[in-house]
Amino acid sequence: MAQDLVTTDNSELVEAEDQSVKDFVTFMVGNQLFGISILLVQDILHLEKIAPIPLAPPEIKGSVNIRGRIVTVVSVRICLGLTEQEEKVEGDRGSNMGVTIEQNGNLYTLLVDSIGDVVSPSPNSYESNPGTLDPVWRQFANGVYRLEGRLMVALDVDRVLAIKPK
Repeated sequence: MAQDLVTTDNSELVEAEDQSVKDFVTFMVGNQLFGISILLVQDILHLEKIAPIPLAPPEIKGSVNIRGRIVTVVSVRICLGLTEQEEKVEGDRGSNMGVTIEQNGNLYTLLVDSIGDVVSPSPNSYESNPGTLDPVWRQFANGVYRLEGRLMVALDVDRVLAIKPK
């Protein structure tokens, strides 16, 4: 069962996406700040129970039911080659956080370590993927933004969701 924290309906906005709009929902995976376009985000969730899916690739943590729709949960940590987080104590609101997006008519929740703020970085702060970025991470990044004292990796959701069985 998933408990909604924030609900948005961005379907009209996504269709009319303006390239000048660069607001990002941020989240942490490990010690790294990531962001995805706010226009892609449907929900921000605290996932209480994830039902496992037998024989699914390791990136697929399972599924949840959100308002009657079955949503696939994808672990961003596993996609990035990181180890899974230790299980948190039940009721810990910081664990099992998810960002739900819609792609090709299907809902997916990206399982992340914690949710951050919505940021609007300056277009001048954008840089293409640096050569020092881990090659595994580079394949999932659309570039980086220099924020005050840290880098935000712009996550390429299409590549994250292009999971293929190994």
